[in-house]
Amino acid sequence: MQENENRLTQRNRKIVGFSILAIIASMHIFRVGSYLNGDLYLLYYSYVSDLIIPFGVYFLLCINELYIKILRKWYVKAAIIIGFTTFAEILQLLGIYALGITFDPFDILMYALGVGVAVIFDRLIFKRFIPFWNIKTDYML
Repeated sequence: MQENENRLTQRNRKIVGFSILAIIASMHIFRVGSYLNGDLYLLYYSYVSDLIIPFGVYFLLCINELYIKILRKWYVKAAIIIGFTTFAEILQLLGIYALGITFDPFDILMYALGVGVAVIFDRLIFKRFIPFWNIKTDYML
């Protein structure tokens, strides 16, 4: 019984996570920013990826939290993503290509903002409105 419930929860989490990633990929594939003009165009191409990619990675980590205990806390997932993206930005400052070419301190702010929005979705919206989202700790592996 528990194993079936775990499998169902994992399957549903995969559906939600991969749907979010599909939306993000679609935004890049269909070049949504190309329909904008002026300052909106510049802002979109400068910062939107820095916002939505950490958002998607957060939910990619959420898919695995049923089986990887360390990922069950939102702040662990947030720290992993912010740490990795900030490290990549520091490498750019040092002239090393990592997730981009040019250093921009606002990129770090956008990474943190993207993770923050993901945490809000995870803990406040999904937990409240998606029944399987909140993992019951009494049967976790």
